[in-house]
This record gives sequence, structure tokens and C-alpha cells, in this order.
Amino acid sequence: MVEKTTTIGKLLEDNPDKVDILLEAGMHCIGCLVAEDETLEEACQVHGIDVEDLLKELNK
Repeated sequence: MVEKTTTIGKLLEDNPDKVDILLEAGMHCIGCLVAEDETLEEACQVHGIDVEDLLKELNK
């Protein structure tokens, strides 16, 4: 289960199939070195994305 505190790096390591969801949400910097250690919640704040909506999509 993906949580707000899950880092982008861990998310993509465990669930590489979720990359399209992140890209569609507007997170185009997922390959950035900083993004790897950023939590999903932090990344959503930076990109103006509702973390709860994204979590619902990621955890389907």
C-alpha cells in the first residue's frame, strides 16, 4: 500500500507500473535525483497535486 510517507524512489522500486499514474498527475520530475528521496506528500505539495486523490489512484 502506498502512503503519504512513501518516497518516490521506493514507490517506483516496488511498483514500476505506477510511473504512468505519476506522469499523468503531472509529476514529470520522477527521474530527478531529489525526487528519489522525496515523499509522495512532499512531491504533491511541490506540484500542486492533491495527495489524497493521488493515493486513491495509486492504491487501486
